[in-house]
Amino acid sequence: MQADSAAVEEWPVWLEVNGHPVVTWMCTPDQLEELAVGWLHGEGYIETRDDLLRLRPCATDLGFWADVKPERVALVQGENRKRVLASGCGAVTTMLADPHRVKHAPPRGEPPTAESFRAVFKALFATGERYNETGGIHAAALTDGQRLLFHAEDIGRHNAVDKVIGAAVLAREPLGGRGLLVTGRISAELAFKASRAGLAWVATPSVPSTLALTIAQRSGMVLVGRAVSGTPHVHRPGA
Repeated sequence: MQADSAAVEEWPVWLEVNGHPVVTWMCTPDQLEELAVGWLHGEGYIETRDDLLRLRPCATDLGFWADVKPERVALVQGENRKRVLASGCGAVTTMLADPHRVKHAPPRGEPPTAESFRAVFKALFATGERYNETGGIHAAALTDGQRLLFHAEDIGRHNAVDKVIGAAVLAREPLGGRGLLVTGRISAELAFKASRAGLAWVATPSVPSTLALTIAQRSGMVLVGRAVSGTPHVHRPGA
Protein backbone atom coordinates (compact mmCIF):
# COMPACT_ATOMS: atom_id res chain seq x y z
CA MET A 1 0.00 0.00 0.00
CA GLN A 2 1.30 3.46 -0.89
CA ALA A 3 1.67 5.79 2.08
CA ASP A 4 -0.58 8.46 0.58
CA SER A 5 -3.38 5.97 -0.09
CA ALA A 6 -3.96 5.58 3.67
CA ALA A 7 -4.59 9.29 4.29
CA VAL A 8 -7.96 11.03 4.69
CA GLU A 9 -8.70 14.48 3.30
CA GLU A 10 -8.90 17.43 5.68
CA TRP A 11 -9.66 20.97 4.50
CA PRO A 12 -10.74 24.27 6.11
CA VAL A 13 -14.20 25.46 5.10
CA TRP A 14 -15.58 28.80 6.35
CA LEU A 15 -19.08 30.13 6.86
CA GLU A 16 -20.38 33.69 7.19
CA VAL A 17 -23.91 34.40 8.44
CA ASN A 18 -25.50 37.69 7.36
CA GLY A 19 -22.07 39.10 6.58
CA HIS A 20 -20.29 38.00 9.78
CA PRO A 21 -17.75 35.14 10.06
CA VAL A 22 -19.09 32.48 12.45
CA VAL A 23 -17.11 29.27 11.99
CA THR A 24 -14.36 27.50 10.07
CA TRP A 25 -14.54 23.71 10.00
CA MET A 26 -11.66 21.31 9.51
CA CYS A 27 -13.54 18.69 7.56
CA THR A 28 -13.78 16.20 4.73
CA PRO A 29 -14.55 18.36 1.65
CA ASP A 30 -17.78 16.83 0.40
CA GLN A 31 -21.47 17.35 1.23
CA LEU A 32 -20.43 20.85 2.23
CA GLU A 33 -23.84 22.45 1.64
CA GLU A 34 -25.33 19.80 3.94
CA LEU A 35 -22.60 20.53 6.50
CA ALA A 36 -23.37 24.25 6.51
CA VAL A 37 -27.14 23.75 6.78
CA GLY A 38 -26.81 21.12 9.50
CA TRP A 39 -24.49 23.34 11.54
CA LEU A 40 -26.87 26.29 11.19
CA HIS A 41 -29.69 24.05 12.41
CA GLY A 42 -27.72 22.66 15.33
CA GLU A 43 -26.65 26.12 16.47
CA GLY A 44 -30.20 27.47 16.26
CA TYR A 45 -29.72 29.85 13.32
CA ILE A 46 -32.45 27.99 11.42
CA GLU A 47 -35.34 25.82 12.50
CA THR A 48 -36.57 24.88 9.03
CA ARG A 49 -35.37 25.24 5.45
CA ASP A 50 -37.47 28.42 5.14
CA ASP A 51 -35.34 30.23 7.75
CA LEU A 52 -32.37 29.99 5.36
CA LEU A 53 -32.99 32.68 2.77
CA ARG A 54 -29.92 31.94 0.66
CA LEU A 55 -26.71 29.91 0.79
CA ARG A 56 -24.04 31.04 -1.67
CA PRO A 57 -20.78 29.12 -2.22
CA CYS A 58 -17.58 31.06 -2.77
CA ALA A 59 -16.28 30.55 -6.32
CA THR A 60 -12.59 30.83 -5.40
CA ASP A 61 -12.40 29.28 -1.95
CA LEU A 62 -14.07 26.60 0.19
CA GLY A 63 -16.67 28.66 1.99
CA PHE A 64 -20.25 29.88 2.09
CA TRP A 65 -22.22 33.04 2.67
CA ALA A 66 -25.54 32.33 4.41
CA ASP A 67 -28.43 34.78 4.54
CA VAL A 68 -30.66 33.89 7.49
CA LYS A 69 -33.81 35.53 8.79
CA PRO A 70 -32.60 38.36 11.09
CA GLU A 71 -34.93 37.31 13.90
CA ARG A 72 -33.22 33.90 14.04
CA VAL A 73 -29.79 35.51 14.32
CA ALA A 74 -31.11 37.77 17.10
CA LEU A 75 -32.35 34.65 18.92
CA VAL A 76 -28.89 33.07 18.85
CA GLN A 77 -27.20 36.28 19.95
CA GLY A 78 -29.68 36.64 22.80
CA GLU A 79 -28.68 33.30 24.31
CA ASN A 80 -25.39 34.77 25.59
CA ARG A 81 -23.51 31.57 24.84
CA LYS A 82 -20.10 30.66 26.13
CA ARG A 83 -17.46 29.47 23.71
CA VAL A 84 -16.20 25.99 24.51
CA LEU A 85 -13.63 23.59 23.12
CA ALA A 86 -15.55 20.55 21.88
CA SER A 87 -14.23 17.16 22.98
CA GLY A 88 -14.76 15.53 19.58
CA CYS A 89 -13.70 17.82 16.77
CA GLY A 90 -11.26 19.93 18.76
CA ALA A 91 -12.67 23.17 17.34
CA VAL A 92 -14.12 26.20 19.07
CA THR A 93 -17.89 26.02 18.93
CA THR A 94 -20.81 28.13 20.12
CA MET A 95 -22.90 25.32 21.59
CA LEU A 96 -24.44 25.97 25.01
CA ALA A 97 -21.78 25.15 27.57
CA ASP A 98 -24.34 24.51 30.33
CA PRO A 99 -26.40 21.35 29.65
CA HIS A 100 -28.77 22.29 32.48
CA ARG A 101 -30.15 25.03 30.22
CA VAL A 102 -31.64 22.32 27.99
CA LYS A 103 -35.39 22.36 28.61
CA HIS A 104 -37.11 19.34 30.12
CA ALA A 105 -39.27 17.46 27.61
CA PRO A 106 -41.29 14.22 27.62
CA PRO A 107 -39.83 11.00 26.13
CA ARG A 108 -39.59 11.15 22.35
CA GLY A 109 -39.80 7.46 21.49
CA GLU A 110 -38.24 4.03 21.90
CA PRO A 111 -35.22 2.69 19.99
CA PRO A 112 -35.44 -0.51 17.91
CA THR A 113 -34.42 -4.01 19.01
CA ALA A 114 -30.86 -5.30 19.38
CA GLU A 115 -31.29 -7.25 16.13
CA SER A 116 -32.34 -4.09 14.31
CA PHE A 117 -29.30 -2.24 15.64
CA ARG A 118 -26.97 -4.89 14.28
CA ALA A 119 -28.67 -4.72 10.89
CA VAL A 120 -28.61 -0.92 10.51
CA PHE A 121 -25.03 -0.62 11.76
CA LYS A 122 -23.99 -3.35 9.31
CA ALA A 123 -25.55 -1.23 6.55
CA LEU A 124 -23.79 1.88 7.90
CA PHE A 125 -20.35 0.26 7.83
CA ALA A 126 -20.98 -1.26 4.39
CA THR A 127 -21.96 2.16 2.98
CA GLY A 128 -18.79 3.87 4.18
CA GLU A 129 -16.48 4.05 1.17
CA ARG A 130 -13.81 6.13 2.90
CA TYR A 131 -14.00 3.98 6.04
CA ASN A 132 -13.42 0.85 3.99
CA GLU A 133 -10.50 2.51 2.16
CA THR A 134 -8.65 4.06 5.12
CA GLY A 135 -10.42 3.38 8.43
CA GLY A 136 -9.58 6.94 9.53
CA ILE A 137 -13.04 8.45 9.21
CA HIS A 138 -16.28 8.82 11.15
CA ALA A 139 -19.77 8.12 9.84
CA ALA A 140 -23.32 9.06 10.78
CA ALA A 141 -26.75 8.20 9.44
CA LEU A 142 -30.35 9.11 10.10
CA THR A 143 -32.59 6.06 10.29
CA ASP A 144 -36.13 4.94 10.96
CA GLY A 145 -34.70 1.89 12.72
CA GLN A 146 -35.02 -0.31 9.64
CA ARG A 147 -33.09 1.49 6.90
CA LEU A 148 -30.62 4.33 6.43
CA LEU A 149 -32.27 7.58 5.35
CA PHE A 150 -29.26 9.91 5.04
CA HIS A 151 -25.58 8.97 5.37
CA ALA A 152 -22.34 10.94 5.62
CA GLU A 153 -18.67 10.45 6.41
CA ASP A 154 -16.26 13.03 7.77
CA ILE A 155 -12.95 13.30 9.56
CA GLY A 156 -14.93 14.91 12.42
CA ARG A 157 -17.79 12.96 14.01
CA HIS A 158 -19.80 16.11 14.66
CA ASN A 159 -19.34 17.21 11.05
CA ALA A 160 -20.81 13.89 9.90
CA VAL A 161 -23.84 14.48 12.13
CA ASP A 162 -24.28 18.03 10.78
CA LYS A 163 -24.15 16.64 7.24
CA VAL A 164 -26.97 14.12 7.73
CA ILE A 165 -29.16 16.61 9.62
CA GLY A 166 -28.48 19.21 6.94
CA ALA A 167 -29.41 16.74 4.20
CA ALA A 168 -32.75 16.10 5.90
CA VAL A 169 -33.42 19.84 6.34
CA LEU A 170 -32.61 20.53 2.68
CA ALA A 171 -34.90 17.68 1.60
CA ARG A 172 -37.63 18.95 3.97
CA GLU A 173 -37.74 15.51 5.55
CA PRO A 174 -39.03 15.30 9.15
CA LEU A 175 -36.44 14.84 11.88
CA GLY A 176 -38.73 14.32 14.85
CA GLY A 177 -38.89 10.71 16.01
CA ARG A 178 -35.97 9.57 13.84
CA GLY A 179 -32.85 7.85 15.13
CA LEU A 180 -29.20 8.75 14.65
CA LEU A 181 -26.37 6.25 14.20
CA VAL A 182 -22.82 7.38 14.92
CA THR A 183 -19.56 5.45 14.81
CA GLY A 184 -17.81 7.34 17.63
CA ARG A 185 -18.71 8.10 21.21
CA ILE A 186 -21.77 10.24 21.91
CA SER A 187 -20.31 13.48 23.23
CA ALA A 188 -22.19 16.40 24.77
CA GLU A 189 -22.05 18.43 21.56
CA LEU A 190 -23.35 15.53 19.51
CA ALA A 191 -26.22 14.93 21.96
CA PHE A 192 -27.00 18.65 21.89
CA LYS A 193 -27.24 18.66 18.10
CA ALA A 194 -29.51 15.59 18.18
CA SER A 195 -31.65 17.18 20.86
CA ARG A 196 -32.03 20.38 18.80
CA ALA A 197 -33.14 18.27 15.85
CA GLY A 198 -35.88 16.52 17.86
CA LEU A 199 -34.40 13.06 17.35
CA ALA A 200 -35.81 10.24 19.48
CA TRP A 201 -32.57 8.35 20.06
CA VAL A 202 -28.86 8.18 19.27
CA ALA A 203 -26.91 4.91 19.08
CA THR A 204 -23.21 4.08 18.92
CA PRO A 205 -20.98 0.99 19.09
CA SER A 206 -19.03 3.03 21.65
CA VAL A 207 -20.42 4.82 24.75
CA PRO A 208 -21.99 8.19 25.67
CA SER A 209 -20.33 10.79 27.86
CA THR A 210 -21.79 11.88 31.20
CA LEU A 211 -22.77 15.31 29.84
CA ALA A 212 -24.42 13.67 26.83
CA LEU A 213 -26.51 11.61 29.25
CA THR A 214 -27.54 14.77 31.11
CA ILE A 215 -28.65 16.45 27.88
CA ALA A 216 -30.55 13.34 26.77
CA GLN A 217 -32.28 12.96 30.13
CA ARG A 218 -33.52 16.55 30.06
CA SER A 219 -34.63 16.50 26.42
CA GLY A 220 -36.44 13.14 26.54
CA MET A 221 -33.98 11.43 24.22
CA VAL A 222 -32.68 7.85 24.51
CA LEU A 223 -28.96 7.14 24.18
CA VAL A 224 -27.77 3.65 23.29
CA GLY A 225 -24.19 2.52 23.91
CA ARG A 226 -22.56 -0.74 22.79
CA ALA A 227 -25.32 -0.91 20.20
CA VAL A 228 -23.83 -3.78 18.18
CA SER A 229 -22.87 -5.93 21.15
CA GLY A 230 -26.10 -7.94 21.30
CA THR A 231 -26.82 -6.43 24.73
CA PRO A 232 -27.07 -2.66 24.06
CA HIS A 233 -26.79 -0.25 27.00
CA VAL A 234 -30.07 1.69 26.75
CA HIS A 235 -30.15 4.96 28.71
CA ARG A 236 -33.75 6.14 28.92
CA PRO A 237 -34.99 9.48 30.27
CA GLY A 238 -35.97 9.12 33.91
CA ALA A 239 -34.11 5.82 34.32
